[in-house]
Amino acid sequence: MYPNTFPARGKEGEYPLVYLYFDVLSNPKVSIFRDNESPVLNNSSNPVFNAMQREKRQVALHSLYAALIITSLKLWVGFATSSLGILSEAAHSGLDTLAAFITFLSVRISDVPADADHQYGHGKVENFSAFIEMGLLLLTCIWIVWEALHRLILHNTHIVPTFAAFAVMLFSMLMDIWRSRLLKRTAAKYESQALEADALHFSTDIYSSAVVIFGLALVWIGSHYQIGWLENADPVSALVVAGVVLYISSRLARQTIDVLLDAAPVGVRAEIVDRINRIEDVTDVDRVRIRQAGNKHFADVSFGMSRIATFQRAEQVSVEITDAVRAVLPDADVVIHSIPRTMVNETVFDRVRASASRHNLFVHDVNVQDLRGKIHVEMHLELVEGMTLRAAHDKVTFLEAEIKRDVPEVDSILTHIESEPATIESGDEVITDPAIENSLRKLAGEFPEIIDIHDVIVKQVRGLSYLSCHCTMNDDLPLSRVHDISTALEIRLRHAAPKLFKVLIHTEPMTDNKR
Repeated sequence: MYPNTFPARGKEGEYPLVYLYFDVLSNPKVSIFRDNESPVLNNSSNPVFNAMQREKRQVALHSLYAALIITSLKLWVGFATSSLGILSEAAHSGLDTLAAFITFLSVRISDVPADADHQYGHGKVENFSAFIEMGLLLLTCIWIVWEALHRLILHNTHIVPTFAAFAVMLFSMLMDIWRSRLLKRTAAKYESQALEADALHFSTDIYSSAVVIFGLALVWIGSHYQIGWLENADPVSALVVAGVVLYISSRLARQTIDVLLDAAPVGVRAEIVDRINRIEDVTDVDRVRIRQAGNKHFADVSFGMSRIATFQRAEQVSVEITDAVRAVLPDADVVIHSIPRTMVNETVFDRVRASASRHNLFVHDVNVQDLRGKIHVEMHLELVEGMTLRAAHDKVTFLEAEIKRDVPEVDSILTHIESEPATIESGDEVITDPAIENSLRKLAGEFPEIIDIHDVIVKQVRGLSYLSCHCTMNDDLPLSRVHDISTALEIRLRHAAPKLFKVLIHTEPMTDNKR
């Protein structure tokens, strides 16, 4: 799976384009690439991409050579026999030659990697090429219909069917069968609309050539058996050719116009939305936009999730959404935008934490009290240890004002400021301290819920004593009660051993007790 690549927008008019590259699965990091250095957009060193380029160009070139040969042969026998059917086929093949040349150029240009000026790549060249080919086919059909009607009305052309005419048309059919299959297979393999348009051209040639052969056969029969009205078989066959070409090419024309107008593939958006809605923590899908350029799909997805979710969880959900999109559109270039949503079931605790998170502040030990109908909040706020008291107090004052604005029912707030450690302390571990350990075990005996105290460790850090231990309790004890017991035990121990600076009690269930 490709990593996610997000364009980082600077001020309007600033260049070059900068991409932020998130490889969140194998090695979480952020890398910066400028212009066409993006690992997703720049495919010049990708052997699979290079093989695709070579195969598409080779198939397009073979199609061009075949078109030149067939057009030349049809023109020769068309003028030799004065057959409008063959001349219409020659005109059709002549435009196919021009279309094949356009296709060859388009597949070369469309594979040029994206750059700062063409951020979605050059794939739309293939779609534009297919659109031009549809226009050329339309002009061919108009000329064929005009000339056929002219001959049907005036009867001023004598047709001389020859063996060469039948041989050339049969050879043309065989060549068209070969190259239409080759083009169709390559177009399906690489989702190339330009090659698909070429394949359609040559598949219509098969049917039109068969109609022309049938028309020539009727003309020969009419000439041999003196049946005059069969002279009209040739212009009638030309009209059939025009009808077949128009009918079949109209399908690709609609598809080409849809791509040029950025119409989403039928049913794809609904399937993507359904898959995204099944992802945990996604509250809603705000927008899914899909566009296609050549054989590449681009998807922009905006989704909502709870505003109290962590940034890391938002990134995890983004990766899951990318996988969901690529399950429908393999190798699509996906851009994700998450929208924080206020949930209807948010508590006062959630709203307090959300207000702090919005300003990139972390609060814990949030306690909410109802004092005679007035809501009082107590909380701990972590700030960097190098911050001065004045700066920290200003930050707290600002946060408390924001919380009161976001949570109007809060009447008063008391904030305990804590320094967020950023320095790795060096300390000496004390293996045993019998006095402190005995005091701890004696105090633990006062709480019937405590089953066992073990792994008692005392450390000296900067001349201060730190104690940590493991405390075993029943599996089904409510977490609120577990917290009350560990807090009470910590307070009692600090009274019994005043030299302790910090106490950390790790609580664990009985089933996890490995002693």
